[in-house]
Amino acid sequence: MIGETLRERDFSAPGKSVAVARNAMVATSHPQATLAALDVLRAGGNAVDAAIAAVALQCVIDPHMTGIGGDCFALYAPKGRDPIALNGSGRAPKGASLEKLRGLGLSAIPEDSPHAVTIPGAVDAWCRLSNAYGRLGLPTSLRPAIAAAEEGFLITPRVSHDFARFGHRLNPYPDAVAHYLPGGKAPAIGQQMTNPMLADTLRRIAEHGPRGFYEGPVAEDIVATLRGLGGFHTLEDFAGYASFETQPIAATYRDFEILECPPNGQGLAALIIARILDGFDLSSSALSEADRIHLLAEATKAAYRLRDIHIADPAAMTHSVDELLAEPFIAQLRARISMDRASAAEDFDIPVHRDTVYVAVVDADGNAISLINSLFFPFGSGIYAKKSGVLLQNRGTGFSLTPGHDNAIAPSKLPFHTIIPGLLRRNGQTVMPFGVMGGQYQATGHIHFLSQILDRGFDIQQASDQPRSFYTQAAIQLETTISEAVKADLEARGHRTTYSSLPLGGCQAIWIDKERDILWGASDHRKDGIALGY
Repeated sequence: MIGETLRERDFSAPGKSVAVARNAMVATSHPQATLAALDVLRAGGNAVDAAIAAVALQCVIDPHMTGIGGDCFALYAPKGRDPIALNGSGRAPKGASLEKLRGLGLSAIPEDSPHAVTIPGAVDAWCRLSNAYGRLGLPTSLRPAIAAAEEGFLITPRVSHDFARFGHRLNPYPDAVAHYLPGGKAPAIGQQMTNPMLADTLRRIAEHGPRGFYEGPVAEDIVATLRGLGGFHTLEDFAGYASFETQPIAATYRDFEILECPPNGQGLAALIIARILDGFDLSSSALSEADRIHLLAEATKAAYRLRDIHIADPAAMTHSVDELLAEPFIAQLRARISMDRASAAEDFDIPVHRDTVYVAVVDADGNAISLINSLFFPFGSGIYAKKSGVLLQNRGTGFSLTPGHDNAIAPSKLPFHTIIPGLLRRNGQTVMPFGVMGGQYQATGHIHFLSQILDRGFDIQQASDQPRSFYTQAAIQLETTISEAVKADLEARGHRTTYSSLPLGGCQAIWIDKERDILWGASDHRKDGIALGY
């Protein structure tokens, strides 16, 4: 993607070409979301208007992946101005505490429990973005989502697959089963679904902004649903919620700057991996595929070990971002890596999940946004507030119930978060909004994706297409496109390996090519999505 180092695509092999456009570009994991965002851009909207249109629509048509009952993070880079980070993650109810939950006999927060539901932050984050940086206003951005919820939408192949695989997670909650699994079955490819109650809620948000969700009938329905199941949530918790802006955190990789949202998200873990691997020459042709996977696994172990101990609500962290990224500290982590032998096996505290949507947009004025929205697990907690059509996330499972832990649950506290948008910069200019969905995988996935571009010379679609691996649950998970010979090489170094039953993550990205004055777009073949521009 840089200069003349691009590798030509093999057009005889399965895959798709990188998208190319002159004026603006959108990349999402669902075709209808990409088209909705592109329509907003062509109607005069900017990157923020388009991103909200895309993600709101996906909250309707990708309901197992995301929803207005979920959370949101964004990195926004206005042309010629410093980027901002937006934290739209939800806080624990004021009535929740470590003592109360441990008093219920819990050692961890169950993923389908009302105690796993923090106050959803996505809607306030969208409203804040739209009011501060949008051009056309929230009613315009929400129009495609309202239409899809009311008039219906068709189920795409990956959505149907995921419904069939994860629909059982709704079983504890009959209202959710009745809506999302009509007749007790996952919807088939091409089947139409509607959600008129969600359409009404979205209209209320379009008309009243945050108050349409955090006050009045919608909040009352959600609170009544959660309290009926034993939750501690109150109307005061909802009315008092607010997303907030902050400054991105950053680290160098090669001669680029990687920007991430600061904690409580795991973007810091991605930066630690990047700093560790920056000390190895991953462009070398002497490195085998097994070498690269081994190095990524060893860096992941080191970074995720620190992540599970330290990343939490920033007000509760006992070590600063600067301390954890300081080169003397990173150099110690780097020096412990042997090319020949795996370090001791690690398991990570955060539950494994893969469900998120990510949107990248660059508009005709050069504004770029990197935005991610999620329910956490497939279908979140499974708890469905049926009067408002809102499915609720389960981000509270990111809290620890260990006394003294940085991430121990407390009233109004932010939990550890896995979802992370990314932004690449060079010489003070934005080069690429990007994201790699996939729960815990995201921090590792960010750096794997960037290495394919910056070290190996792939264009951004080729980089997304490359086989993936992920060290988790005390083993390296390999996509099935990685050979048995590579697997055997890794095991000879002491790694336990396994082939993943699902693809690892999903990627979207837009490269801003200033030399040629064009935009390059990529959307992962592992999802249904597309990148399109004009």
